[in-house]
Amino acid sequence: MACSDSRLEPISRHDVILAFGDSLTEGVGTDKATAYPAVLEELTGQGVINAGISGETTTEGLERFEQTLIDYQASLVILLEGGNDILRNLPASQTKDNLARMIKIAHQHDAQVLLVAVPQKKLFSDAAPFYLELAEEYQVPLEKSLLADLLRSPKYKSDPIHLNTAGYRKLAEGLYQRLIDEGAIDR
Repeated sequence: MACSDSRLEPISRHDVILAFGDSLTEGVGTDKATAYPAVLEELTGQGVINAGISGETTTEGLERFEQTLIDYQASLVILLEGGNDILRNLPASQTKDNLARMIKIAHQHDAQVLLVAVPQKKLFSDAAPFYLELAEEYQVPLEKSLLADLLRSPKYKSDPIHLNTAGYRKLAEGLYQRLIDEGAIDR
């Protein structure tokens, strides 16, 4: 759960949600029409932009983040990135710093952030600890266990690190409920 004081402001029907991240946002293991951003758009009735790039690290994401945010004038960012950093054993401090910079950029552009934690590279692992640290430091809601729980369940996976169509639907449904719970969407 997120900190009790990190609720999101309601977004209007015309506001854009930017789903930013790597292959888990792009939808590797399914097609674009059933990737989580497309399903979330269907559930919310909001415009949801799929800004996922397979194989991207947080360093690469940081390079394109601000321009992507400006291009789409997003009012809410779902930030699900860091998996490739973890898989490549990049320093956690570097990943945390890159994600922190993305959160700061979003805030500078008056965009809210829902941070989605990626599990550590261990069997049956939970979120990498720096996600909780970021959520506390920047007072952003954190979806801490949804992705880890889905990745632990073979019926929701297309391969060892990606979800399948059912898994992406569950991810979208969980994020939709979280956006309702945090006050961003009133449905």
